[in-house]
Amino acid sequence: MITFTKRNLLVFFRDRTAVFFSLLSSLIIVGLYVLFLGDTWASDFEGFAHVKQLMDNWVMAGLLSVTTVTTTMGAFGIMVGDRAEKISKDFYVSPTHRRDLALGYVLSAAIVGFALSIVTLIAAEIYIGARGGELLSTSALCKLLLLILAADLANTAMIFFITSFFESNNAFSTASTIIGTLIGFVTGIYLPIGVLPDGVQWIVRLFPTSHAAALMRQTMMEAPMAQSFEGVPVSQTQHVEEMLGVHFWFGEKELTGGMNLLILLGFGILFFALAAANLSRKKRV
Repeated sequence: MITFTKRNLLVFFRDRTAVFFSLLSSLIIVGLYVLFLGDTWASDFEGFAHVKQLMDNWVMAGLLSVTTVTTTMGAFGIMVGDRAEKISKDFYVSPTHRRDLALGYVLSAAIVGFALSIVTLIAAEIYIGARGGELLSTSALCKLLLLILAADLANTAMIFFITSFFESNNAFSTASTIIGTLIGFVTGIYLPIGVLPDGVQWIVRLFPTSHAAALMRQTMMEAPMAQSFEGVPVSQTQHVEEMLGVHFWFGEKELTGGMNLLILLGFGILFFALAAANLSRKKRV
């Protein structure tokens, strides 16, 4: 399994185009924020201190959650390509068990997602620092790294389930394009969740990656929010946090960070089980 994982990593990182397109959605989010959306969002919070720093951390936290999705999807393109080109049949006649092959794809995708998310985090901190913002403290950085790992594992399972249905590169490319386009909306990044219609807000709250984004926002925005909301009534602070998707509410119930994490990991386990069941069904067929 380890050898097969290494093979997948080499195949992915040798294809610079695949690496670029797996980060394309993240680059689009940064471009939209820098060129168009940043000043608009900041203007909605006139009167608060350190608004730009607050919004910079908000969008970068969302960016990290999106990266754990798009990069793992790019890595799973190797699995689909192996099926499309019938390379997988050569692996099946080898002494390696099919389960180890599947785990090799999953492990390599998780490694790709985590590695590229770390690169994105470094770039995000450089951007925030260049804009005059404060960098994360050591404790916040360690916490964020653990959250990235949790989000990466959960999203790897979700993408594994999705890609288990594809047998052709064209179908996979179409799905990747659709997911890459919608991911910014369903995680409340292109538009804050508070300005979306009620029905769409429910979709955002039920989407597992949104909970990863909320956890990362709670960590990255903790210090900026303390500065921006100093002396502001608690009710107003809660309203802003709910509108920006820092905390989710279901009716009168506010989800804690622990609940967000349980939902995220619960969905990860569910998707991994569904993917395993789907692959077992295909094997019997």
